[in-house]
Amino acid sequence: MKKSILWILVLLFVFSVVSYSFAQPVEVGIVLPTKDEPRWIQDEARFNEALKTAGYSAEILFSQGSSAREKENVEALVTKGAKILIICPHDATAAAASADEAKEAGLKVISYDRLILETESVDYYVTFDSIAVGEAQGQYLVDKATGTGNPLYLYAGAATDNNSFLFFEGAWNVLQPKIADGTFVIKNSSKAIDLQDKAQLTRAEMGEILGQITTEWDFTTAKNLTEANLTMAGPEDKGDVFILAPNDGTSRAISDAFADDKDVTSYVSTGQDAEIPSIQYIIDGKQSMTVLKDVRTLVKDASDAAVRYLEGGVPEATHTYNNGRIDVPAKPSKVIAVDESNVKEAIIDSGYWDASEFTGLD
Repeated sequence: MKKSILWILVLLFVFSVVSYSFAQPVEVGIVLPTKDEPRWIQDEARFNEALKTAGYSAEILFSQGSSAREKENVEALVTKGAKILIICPHDATAAAASADEAKEAGLKVISYDRLILETESVDYYVTFDSIAVGEAQGQYLVDKATGTGNPLYLYAGAATDNNSFLFFEGAWNVLQPKIADGTFVIKNSSKAIDLQDKAQLTRAEMGEILGQITTEWDFTTAKNLTEANLTMAGPEDKGDVFILAPNDGTSRAISDAFADDKDVTSYVSTGQDAEIPSIQYIIDGKQSMTVLKDVRTLVKDASDAAVRYLEGGVPEATHTYNNGRIDVPAKPSKVIAVDESNVKEAIIDSGYWDASEFTGLD
C-alpha cells in the first residue's frame, strides 16, 4: 500500500514537472513562410541564437506556404503566451487577419522581411531596402550592356508578396530609361512593352506586368515560364540576353533554361539572397550576380526590436512604409551587389559563408 502511494506521488511529481515545462510561456513567437528554402533555415538558426543570447525564450513555426497554417501558428503562439509576434507573411494581405488576432491578444506585431498589408495591427517592419535591391539588379544589367537592341527578359516574385512590387519598382527605376532609349528591348511581357515609356508605374500597372512574369518564388514555376518564353521567342530574340531574375532560387532555374537554349550566345542574370548554390553558380559563371541581404543583420534588427518592446521601449525607425492602412515604422538595412569580382570579399572574408562550402574560389 505504501509502495502504491509512493508510486502515485512520484507519477504526480513527474506529471507536474512535465506540465510545468509545457506551460512555460513563449516570450517571442516567430512565424516563417517555409522550411523548404535555405534562406528561412538560416533565419531559424540565427533567431534561436540571437534571442537565447538576449535571454528570452522563443518558438519558431513554419507556415509551409499556407495562409491557413500561418494563422494556426499565430493562434498557437498566442495561446502559449507570446508577448511579441515576428511574422514573415506567406500572403501579405491574408496575413492581416493573423496580425489582427495577435494585436487583439495584446502582442506587439513585427512584420519581418515582407510587409503585412491592409491592417493597422503592425507595430514595426524589419526589412532590407527592397527598392534598393531591385535598383542594384537593374543597375548590374545596365552596366553590362553595350549598344542597342539588347534582349531583356523580365521575371518577378509572387504577386501576393509586397516585396515583389518593391523589387520590380527598383529595377524599373533603373531599366526604364534604358528601355526607352533602345538599349534594351523587352521580349517576354506585352504589358511591360505597353508601359515601357512610363517612368513611374502605379501598383495596378505593376500588378499587370507581374501577372505575366511571376515565378511565385518557385523553382519549377520559374523554369516552366522561362522555357515557355524561350519557345515563343525566335532566334532574333535571343543571342546575348539580359535577365532580371528576382531571387537566387528562381535565378538558377531561369539561368539553366537560358544556358540550355542553343540560340542563346550569352546571358547576364540577376538574383538575391546570396544562397550557397547561387554563390557557387557565380563562381562557375552560371549566374552573374546576387544581392547580399545579410540575414545576420536582419535577424539582429528583428531580435533587437523584440527585446526593445519586451523591455518597455520602442525600436528605432528611420523610414515608414505604407501598408494600405497606416505608415509602418521601419529601419531598412543596406544591401550589397555581389558578382565574381567581389564574391570572396563580400561572402567569404565577411564570414557570411565559409570557404569550405565552395569549389573553384582560387
